[in-house]
Amino acid sequence: MKSVALKILHSLERMRAFGVAGVVSLSLAVGGCIPTILGAGATTGVAVAQERSVGGAIDDSTVQLAIQGKLLDRSRGLFVKVGIEVDEGRVLLTGVVPKPEDRVTAARIAWDTDGVKEVLNELQVTDKSSLVSYAKDAWITTRLRAKVLGDEKIIGINYTVETVNGVVYLLGIAQGADELKHVTEHARNIGGVKEVVSHVRFKDDPRRR
Repeated sequence: MKSVALKILHSLERMRAFGVAGVVSLSLAVGGCIPTILGAGATTGVAVAQERSVGGAIDDSTVQLAIQGKLLDRSRGLFVKVGIEVDEGRVLLTGVVPKPEDRVTAARIAWDTDGVKEVLNELQVTDKSSLVSYAKDAWITTRLRAKVLGDEKIIGINYTVETVNGVVYLLGIAQGADELKHVTEHARNIGGVKEVVSHVRFKDDPRRR
């Protein structure tokens, strides 16, 4: 049973790295299979590893989908260009928009969404992005996610990674300074990374309460 729990935990870590929405979608797709397996003994292991509760993760996914819906209603362009990650009500906006007004509009839409506690607006205003830069960013993100998930000193399920024009953005919860240092060092050692911006909070941060 322990080996099954560890396998499930590893799978959840991989899904978490690709966003909460992916986890929820997969859970819906397989129906009651995952809850049944977790009920067999894996729940404790997953709960210990992930700092967010299951309810918190679902709340974050709800916020994410709500913001995406509002962006789509406002402008298809914004919907396509703005990346959204949510962790404990903290919304990280990443991507590239052509005008400063777009950056402001996206932030306002996020703030006007129920459940949002903070908006971290990292949208870049530029028209210089290209398919090549997108491909490089995707490679950096994939590479870093693999490093984080493969490092036994890091609980990878607690981190979200996004890259825009060589700038790596981190969101999530670290067990402590040492763990976060390992994550940032992994990022800085990847070719093409220009900067690492961390919005990660520590596990014992009083602001989480």
